[in-house]
Amino acid sequence: MRKLLMTSFVYCLLGLASGVYYREFTKYNDFTGDTQLSVIHTHLLMLGMFMFLIVLVLEKNFQIMSSKNFKLFYYLYNAGLIVTVTLFVIKGSITVLGGTTGSALAGMAGLGHILLTVGLVYLFIILFEKIKK
Repeated sequence: MRKLLMTSFVYCLLGLASGVYYREFTKYNDFTGDTQLSVIHTHLLMLGMFMFLIVLVLEKNFQIMSSKNFKLFYYLYNAGLIVTVTLFVIKGSITVLGGTTGSALAGMAGLGHILLTVGLVYLFIILFEKIKK
């Protein structure tokens, strides 16, 4: 359970830091337009911190970490969130600096979302398995 708490805590720190990065980076560059940097804060806090706090409660009630599928969920979901957020940072920073981004970045961010989705599917497989018992 400590692993889940630490995962949540790391996402909390990253979420808070990303909010500061967005505010300071756009202010330093006198940028007032739309950028993907504005959504990183909420993605990390909701899909990272709060998600793993919920998973922590699920572990406490259903012992989901004992499932053979838990590692798949954990690594796929985290990889998906990290890929997605990293590409948001890259694309958002390029936008603030006045550059343009190609479709390759959007495609890679899409792969991050796919990994997140597959991770969520594994979480539901685990929950159905545990609730059936």
